[in-house]
Amino acid sequence: MTGLEDMRCFVEVAACGGLNRAAARLGLSKSIVSRRIAALEADLGVRLLARSTRGVVPTEAGQEFRHRCESILADVAEARETVMGKGGDLTGRLRVTAPQVMGLRIVAPVLGELTRQHPRLQIDLVLTDRVVDLIDEGFDLAIRMGEQRGASLIGRKIAPLHAVLVASRDYLERAGTPKTPADLTTHDCIGYSGGGDWQFRHGRRWVAVRPRGQLRTDSGDAIVQWAASGLGIGHVPAFLVQDRLNDGSLVELLADYPSPDYGIYTLRPPGPRTPAKVLLAIDALTARIRRDAGGAT
Repeated sequence: MTGLEDMRCFVEVAACGGLNRAAARLGLSKSIVSRRIAALEADLGVRLLARSTRGVVPTEAGQEFRHRCESILADVAEARETVMGKGGDLTGRLRVTAPQVMGLRIVAPVLGELTRQHPRLQIDLVLTDRVVDLIDEGFDLAIRMGEQRGASLIGRKIAPLHAVLVASRDYLERAGTPKTPADLTTHDCIGYSGGGDWQFRHGRRWVAVRPRGQLRTDSGDAIVQWAASGLGIGHVPAFLVQDRLNDGSLVELLADYPSPDYGIYTLRPPGPRTPAKVLLAIDALTARIRRDAGGAT
């Protein structure tokens, strides 16, 4: 008879596209996962998985069964969390993805504290700057900066994302202090790899400046370090440099010409209810991010 663990194995294999990765995520051996899938197919009398050039993919029957299994597992998880929540504790695994810099500075400490408060809650945090497919890759929650992506996801803007222009006093003494955005064209500007123009508001219109300089990187922390070392002017999210602005190692420039505000979002897969563990994480992250990223919306 088909059991919940067999369903969970099948759903993970279908999501991962292979036995090895699914086994790793489940904490089981590949042989155990393979036997459970084989037993499941024998019990149902249909083939659920097929091999393709992309790995292992569900058959037509497998796709239908996967959707039913996901619904059943979600209902069971919700029922379990509801009962556990009556005792003030949470259990199960919470899979979260976040950008590298924000993940290290904000998300990881918050989630770590949640495990202190809820000893039976397991956290799986993946830090990556790529846009993760929450549904296919089995994530419960994503933190994203910039514009919201994923029309099928349930999103919530939890804080504005404000960028600031910064440089060291040493650099400014050597190269001069820009007074307007146009002055930046004569300075060493440290930009993001593949980034476009820097935008600044001047009255009711926006002014665009193409940053020029020797240094480019995909790391906000690297931009901050280079700017603090006197190598140029950086344009980064405010939460990355607040400590350095406070201690004076960096100086904010062109404060009268603000950059566009974007957003920091939480995103979760669709569903009629937000699981208790996801809601708890969102609330904790919202409080911390609003504190560190510049206030509420």
